[in-house]
Amino acid sequence: MLARTAPPRSQSVISHQSPAEELQQENFAIVQSSATVPSLTLYRLAAIAGMGSALILLVNAAKRSSLIATTDLTQLLAPVAEILALGLVVGLFLAFGRRAGLFGTIAFVINFVALASLVGVEAVINLVFSKLPLTTIVELRAGPLGLALVASSVLFLVGTLAFVISLAVARGVPRIPLALYLIGAVPIALRAFVPELALDLGLAMLAASIVWLAAWLWMRGATSR
Repeated sequence: MLARTAPPRSQSVISHQSPAEELQQENFAIVQSSATVPSLTLYRLAAIAGMGSALILLVNAAKRSSLIATTDLTQLLAPVAEILALGLVVGLFLAFGRRAGLFGTIAFVINFVALASLVGVEAVINLVFSKLPLTTIVELRAGPLGLALVASSVLFLVGTLAFVISLAVARGVPRIPLALYLIGAVPIALRAFVPELALDLGLAMLAASIVWLAAWLWMRGATSR
């Protein structure tokens, strides 16, 4: 009788989670959903910066090829390409470059410093040298300024190579635009030793690779939501 009249044990105690477990899952879901927005914003901002950098690089190439006129505006825009490229580089590193560990961090720092130094190089070439006679430019290049320009170019080449390798090692970033980025950077770093045509082609190739990477980042951000 006692066995038959005893109330059956509720299955809800076994099947349902405890309040602590439910709270933990809710907190995890909130953190996960809130982390999606910064990732999406990072991808989008880096992509926009990359597109802007590529556009200015194409303007620079067209200006050097005499396809468009050289004006004060085009001269002022030239250093902005490197400034916007910094945004793309930061986005790529935060999204993927960190996977390469210490090497990825070192490569990013070198590349960031190199791009920052190129801002000064572009400012000197487009805003200072363009207003000076050739003899004065030659004299300036023979002094400490010339050494600084060479050092910036070498640093840009080394930093680009290291950063591209780190992204390739980290995986996730398409290899073809990375290869084009590296190839396009070579004549830019060696601009003092290559013909004008090679430099113009390097600018165009670098712009194309940046457009590719920026578009890929934008699409990546759309699918990560």
